[in-house]
Amino acid sequence: MKIVTKNQIILLHDQIISETGGTRGLRDEGLLESALFTPFQVFGNEELYPSILEKAARLGFGLVKNHAFLDGNKRIGAHAMLVFLALNEIETNYSQDDLII
Repeated sequence: MKIVTKNQIILLHDQIISETGGTRGLRDEGLLESALFTPFQVFGNEELYPSILEKAARLGFGLVKNHAFLDGNKRIGAHAMLVFLALNEIETNYSQDDLII
C-alpha cells in the first residue's frame, strides 16, 4: 500500500491554495500528523480501518475535521483522499459537482 506523506500533503495544499485562493500555511503540525496517522492505527493487532477505502475516508475526514491548515481544510481533505485512492490504483468516477455537493 502506498501512503501520502506529511511533506506531500503540504505540497498538495500549497498547490490547491495557489490555484483556488486562500491563506497558505500550516496552523498545527500535530493535528496534521494525527490526520495522517489515524487511518493506520492498530488496536489488539487489528487495524481500525482495514480497507484502503476506509483508510481513504478516515484520511479525508481527519484533514477536514482537524483544521491543521489555516485555510482550505475541506479542499485538501477531499484532494488527499482522491490522491491516496489513485496511488493505490482505486479508480473513482465522479464529477466536480459530486465533489461540491
